[in-house]
Amino acid sequence: MTKASELRALDVADLDQRLADARKELFNLRFQLATGRLDNVSRIGTLRKEVARLRTLETERAQGRVVPAPEATGGSTKASRRRAGAENEEQ
Repeated sequence: MTKASELRALDVADLDQRLADARKELFNLRFQLATGRLDNVSRIGTLRKEVARLRTLETERAQGRVVPAPEATGGSTKASRRRAGAENEEQ
């Protein structure tokens, strides 16, 4: 499973290739499930989320809503916001 921030660093061709690979693997896993040969059923859910993540990034780029990764914006994590709030209260 790849994080969205890591996927945002990829170019369009790489995203398309990853999406195609994930869809092929998902098809194969569904086929194995139907024939009773699938050992790791949870992999289907993981791949469905991966496909959704990739399609979301495609949609963002198509609409021009490119969201920068949190590292590029100086960090927008819950902990950093909490620290910033605590620093403002002390002043």
